[in-house]
Amino acid sequence: MASKRPLTSFRLLSFDIYGTLIDWERGIIEGLKPLVARLPDSHALKSDPIALGSALNRLERHYQVENPKQTYDLILKASYEALAKELQAFPSPADGEDPLSLLDKEGTAFGAKIGDWPAFPDTVEAMRKLKKRYKLVPVTNVDRSSFQRTLHGPLGGVHEGLKDGETFFDAVYTAQDIGSYKPDPRNFDYLLSHIKSEFGVEKEEILHVAQSLFHDHEPAKKFGMHSAWIARGEGGETGMGGKVAEYLEGENPKVAFGWRFSSLGELAEAIEKEAEKGA
Repeated sequence: MASKRPLTSFRLLSFDIYGTLIDWERGIIEGLKPLVARLPDSHALKSDPIALGSALNRLERHYQVENPKQTYDLILKASYEALAKELQAFPSPADGEDPLSLLDKEGTAFGAKIGDWPAFPDTVEAMRKLKKRYKLVPVTNVDRSSFQRTLHGPLGGVHEGLKDGETFFDAVYTAQDIGSYKPDPRNFDYLLSHIKSEFGVEKEEILHVAQSLFHDHEPAKKFGMHSAWIARGEGGETGMGGKVAEYLEGENPKVAFGWRFSSLGELAEAIEKEAEKGA
């Protein structure tokens, strides 16, 4: 799927954030610890973080389709509680408190942690390099408030050196703005139409940068977008983006990304090398 087109020929990079810039899986696994601690040691999900992330993501997708206008923190809350019920991993009653009431509190705390999920180690430096060359526009499956906490928390380093009043991202399109969650086509319609109206940038001038084959690369192919796969995880396999083989195999694969990198840092480095050759 390698592309011969120069990476430096694009004017704008659109991004997935959680899974690509932010370590979604690490944040999820950390947040699920209270629930996992209640599972028996023999349970398969106790020692398999990818399967655990996949189990949560399956429920998350269900609630995103069922309640597309609900904010992401509430989607996560519902997913956490549904997973606990599915696994029969309820909190132990304390001082006569109802286990479902305790679960409600745990679910709320889980959803409130989005802004604490860590950035990948390469993210901030890579994004600062990319800022020098492109317009940068995330299209993310979270709500505005959660994204702002991420932007000024784990991604705070991207603001170093910016002038007063200057923002790092040129625009931010959230699921809350759009009223649906990726991979819904409405999210990519919104992305393309707004980039054209706000920046005068056509689809052919956009490179979509993302980890998730399910949320991003499959719809990117359907829309005829150029895309680069940031294959986080072992062989690109995570609990979020779907089984890699299901998307890459066959005569007509579900995805058609033109570039593959194991990190955002690798992408930024490839672009810098390309630019140096062309200088």
